[in-house]
Amino acid sequence: MKTYVISGGAGFIGSHLIKALLERGGRVICYDSLATGSEENIAPFLSNQNFKFVKHDICKPFNVGEKVDYVLNLACPASPVDYRNKPVETLLVSSLGTKNMLDLAKENRARFFHTSTSEVYGDPLEHPQTEKYWGHVNSYGERSCYDEGKRFAEALIYIYRKDLNVNTGIIRIFNTYGPNMKPFDGRVVSTFIRQALKNEDITIFGDGSQTRAFCYISDQIDAQMKMIHSDLEGPINIGNPNEFTMLELAEKVLKLTNSKSKIVYSPLPKDDPTQRKPDISLARKELGWEPNVNLDEGLKKTIAWFRKKGY
Repeated sequence: MKTYVISGGAGFIGSHLIKALLERGGRVICYDSLATGSEENIAPFLSNQNFKFVKHDICKPFNVGEKVDYVLNLACPASPVDYRNKPVETLLVSSLGTKNMLDLAKENRARFFHTSTSEVYGDPLEHPQTEKYWGHVNSYGERSCYDEGKRFAEALIYIYRKDLNVNTGIIRIFNTYGPNMKPFDGRVVSTFIRQALKNEDITIFGDGSQTRAFCYISDQIDAQMKMIHSDLEGPINIGNPNEFTMLELAEKVLKLTNSKSKIVYSPLPKDDPTQRKPDISLARKELGWEPNVNLDEGLKKTIAWFRKKGY
């Protein structure tokens, strides 16, 4: 049995990853401060003898107290609402928190896995974005706590791999959605679904022509499991390369929810990317991975979960 330490396991993506690791037969120790995560997300695992939860901020020192095989770093406010409300915490967990997790991996000679983000590309001048693209990021602005925090984390991981011989792997997550999303996290999928189910106006920022590529959570976790259990360095883009405008997404949500909501428009936030689409050639080649769930299918599953939760 392999032991996995995961930070940020009570979050949206982290909770799905824990489920996959336990199903694989692993022992999972979850560290989460619950600053943005939810105990509800990990409640199904608490009765599992191979799962342990520790409420702790990884920016502060900690001692696992046992041999660790894998160190998985998912801790970081990731939604626009969360990282704008907690900008200092976002920068610290991307720096001090990542360093503490890297030190844990170094001490245990464990595989270190890190979830970076497509936000390291900023508002890209290259489309679609490949892993070789260096990005177009504002280092001094509302989004910089997240964008630059994640870029710093990647630089730190590079040093630990090249100079300290830690076995590290990085993925860059593109827009991911599915059950366990927070209804008020500011992400476009959760916002549109919540508004549609309540028959409230659906708010589109800008003119609706800006694009994203949406990856369903099961596809995202499939890629992460492959990356974790490899020795690949990365960074590797993980996302769905099918691109949709915000207006197209809103219209799909309206249709699938049979909502009476109307679409309204608001000014585009500063530094909000106008285009975002991954080139996943590297993921196909190195991981043998590509997404299988199309947007309509994924939205139906996500809407059903939002209905069940009463959102």
